Amino acid sequence: MVDDVAGPRPVVFTPGEPAGIGPDLALMMAREGGDVPWVAIADPDLMVARARCLDIPVEVRIHDPALPRLPARPGTLRVLPVVCPAPVDPGHLDPRNAAYVLETLGRAVDGCLAGDFAALVTGPVHKGVINESGVAFTGHTEFLAARSGTPQVVMMLVGGSLRVALVTTHLPLAEVPRHITRRRVEAVVRILVAELEKRFGIPHPAVRVLGLNPHAGEGGHLGREELEVIEPVLERLRAEGLRLEGPVPADTAFTPTGLANVDVVLAMYHDQGLPVLKHVGFGAAVNVTLGLPFVRTSVDHGTALNLAGSGRADSGSLEAAMALAAGLSGSGRSGNSEF
Repeated sequence: MVDDVAGPRPVVFTPGEPAGIGPDLALMMAREGGDVPWVAIADPDLMVARARCLDIPVEVRIHDPALPRLPARPGTLRVLPVVCPAPVDPGHLDPRNAAYVLETLGRAVDGCLAGDFAALVTGPVHKGVINESGVAFTGHTEFLAARSGTPQVVMMLVGGSLRVALVTTHLPLAEVPRHITRRRVEAVVRILVAELEKRFGIPHPAVRVLGLNPHAGEGGHLGREELEVIEPVLERLRAEGLRLEGPVPADTAFTPTGLANVDVVLAMYHDQGLPVLKHVGFGAAVNVTLGLPFVRTSVDHGTALNLAGSGRADSGSLEAAMALAAGLSGSGRSGNSEF
């Protein structure tokens, strides 16, 4: 950890899948500069080649942590080097580069834990090609939890004034019900409330909790998870003073009137809550991992292989993720005021 260098610690960015738009987004942000000091962990040759492909006038420099910490200078991209083992062709996946993707993530997490970086922002990865390389990989959220030794984390997306968190993340739908346990629901609710208070500066947050089944189980006629798992947990936590509503039927949970005094919606599974949020704010929404010992945000979109190297990628979500990461790792109030 570097303690004798003036200025705030930089945010670290991992561009993700090298054949996707992650490198494009990094170069687009570097071209514009900004108030947030940040550094990418990537292959410098890849970034130089992509800059030429996109005709973006950015100078790629090797990051020196001993130099003064300055805001991002327009036209300069600072890189901590990790080398891609195979040539990168924009838009075309190569399993040989999966190890590179995981190495950039591992170094970023280790740097955050060591205090070298203020926060982590991640670009999109391609889960399929990582698994094709022989590495079992379900997603960023699970990788970051394992690498940092965190037993339970919570995935939350933020778009505009809407926040949606998840009890389960990247699971086949058939496996979701057995993962909806009293222990898991309680742990997720406690992390969610604590992080909204600590990171987002929201005192006593109001949480709307969705049911698992249609119509929240219809009194047990469409499933009993609400009666036997979710409601008992909510009752116990309400007795402690937590502001919890539910279980609420998912099909009516996102009406404007219903959300008027709600700080976050807690969905039981990935595609129960996130389609609504992405409809509202796709391209400007931010993924946040709660419960880690450091701040982590991410873009809300995938690798967009068809756009890689074309110059048609939109950096809006990355800009929002970078701003939120800087705010949450500093005053902790950015997420409350801007999102």
